[in-house]
Amino acid sequence: MLTISQLATYAGVTVRAVRHYHRIGLLPEPARDRSGYRIYDAEAVVRLIRIRTLADAGVPLAKVQELLDAGQEEFVRGVQEIDKKLRAEARRLQNTRKRLARLAAGDHLALPRNVVDYLDRLRGLGIDERYIKMERDAWIMIAGQIPHQIDTVIAEKHRELDHPDMVKFYRLVSKALDWSADDPRIVQIADILEGLMLQAVESGELQDDGLDKPFVDLMDSTMLESSPVAERLLAILGDRGWKGWTRVERVPPARLHDECSRDG
Repeated sequence: MLTISQLATYAGVTVRAVRHYHRIGLLPEPARDRSGYRIYDAEAVVRLIRIRTLADAGVPLAKVQELLDAGQEEFVRGVQEIDKKLRAEARRLQNTRKRLARLAAGDHLALPRNVVDYLDRLRGLGIDERYIKMERDAWIMIAGQIPHQIDTVIAEKHRELDHPDMVKFYRLVSKALDWSADDPRIVQIADILEGLMLQAVESGELQDDGLDKPFVDLMDSTMLESSPVAERLLAILGDRGWKGWTRVERVPPARLHDECSRDG
């Protein structure tokens, strides 16, 4: 969960802008904690980044709400209408027009071209579209936090997809959204993922990702809420000595930790 200042930082806007978007109805007001402070989640981060992207592209705020809630065809028509009006403006708006033209393809909104290509590669592997949407929303937030590292990160993700076990992992985990928490296939996913992580440790590939801890915690909590399978999978990996999802760490197995605590 995030405070309003953390939300503004992650989305690249000011706290004043967040409050303004609340006032005009672009960003729904969240629940408040016991102290009366607004508490935001990952969905708010994604929506705010989309609002900022559209606004930066020259879309009037009065039109942003319509585009955010529009279907794909309506979205394209709206963008084309705005683009037509911009044709009459001075050359300084040419770059803005190009950005608007890109908005007609859904995944391009708030995502770099190389991330869109990566998502398209997942589609080509037969990954469930619901899982790709989850990945897309995660990449929107990640790209906003480490824009200068995203090329390197995506290049590494493409390299990982060259491994047949990684492809197998993606295909299984994308189907797992509808599984129950006691489905025996979750152990198979854990086996594959652990094997991949062991290889990463041995090759020194588990390095600093440049993300701060509150953001990592937000990403992990979002993943845990996505399906009952997620919590079970992380519990299995925890018993085997692994911690985290967004940032994987090698730690003593949970059982060994409990024994050490009792001995102490």
